[in-house]
Amino acid sequence: MKTFKAQLTEVKTGYVKIVCGFSAELTQHHGFFHAGVITALADNACGFAALTMMPENTEVLTVEFKVNFLRPANTTKLVAVGKVLQSGKTLTICDGFVHDQEEEKLIAKMTATMIAVASAK
Repeated sequence: MKTFKAQLTEVKTGYVKIVCGFSAELTQHHGFFHAGVITALADNACGFAALTMMPENTEVLTVEFKVNFLRPANTTKLVAVGKVLQSGKTLTICDGFVHDQEEEKLIAKMTATMIAVASAK
């Protein structure tokens, strides 16, 4: 997320918001945000949302995800939201949404499964 200069702007139990401003380094050949950037933001939003539901001394890893890209990311800022749908003892299911800067246009939708692992610390 440092590479993207993304910022965690909101954290609630089961909910996280991350924003990422436009940079030419984050684009594909048409000048839109790259799908890899969009996917990474959604994955991180889902992961951090899942982490809010896990016990202390626990980390989170992605087990799997599916992404639907709904429109080109022709915007000055991406807003990624992660929401927990179901939190279990080991697995947590999340939805991720990536919107434009006004949060009016949905750019991508992710469904992800996260797993709780013991912290290495």
